Amino acid sequence: MLSIVALSSTSLVMHAPQPRIVRAPPPQCFFPAPAEEDGKPFCNGLSGNNFPVLGGDFDPFYFTAGKSALEINKLREAELVHCRVGMLSSLGFMVQENYHPLFSGAGGTSLQQISEIPVAAWFFITLSVGFSEVKRLQAGWEGWDLKEGYTPGDLGFDPLGLKPTDPVKLKEFEEIELNNGRLAMLASIGFIAQESTTGQTWGA
Repeated sequence: MLSIVALSSTSLVMHAPQPRIVRAPPPQCFFPAPAEEDGKPFCNGLSGNNFPVLGGDFDPFYFTAGKSALEINKLREAELVHCRVGMLSSLGFMVQENYHPLFSGAGGTSLQQISEIPVAAWFFITLSVGFSEVKRLQAGWEGWDLKEGYTPGDLGFDPLGLKPTDPVKLKEFEEIELNNGRLAMLASIGFIAQESTTGQTWGA
């Protein structure tokens, strides 16, 4: 009798319902994005998945679908270059309304002002851009591929010592740069579209 009771109690313990562990679903963007492959995180875990802005992974044109880590790093390198140019460009659009050492300031859109830049200034601009691009290629490229171990956008240029050593803080800084750079690219397109459409600058 005791053995029957013991078996019954054991079976009740063995068949008792186990608590279910509910995992939170990954953040979903309202735009489609490539599904994760073989457990790999979106874009191999690179910063800038736009979670604070769009709520999740953002790649509606599937640029990263089926791409290797090297190919994704190349895309990120290109994005960062355009982000940084966009930030300088949008700042230039705003500053040149009141400060314009390279041209007369007689007015007109940026396309009209280009013709007023002296030849000597063009030489200096071309030399500066060429020097910057050569340094960027030397830092991260080897032929047509990125160097092994190279982090996209890390050119070793940090004159103010702003780059944090803590990985968490570094990721936050990367997110800040990407979000501001993406906004700046849109802003530059807006400035150019406005000037081309209206024939006036933003400050007119």
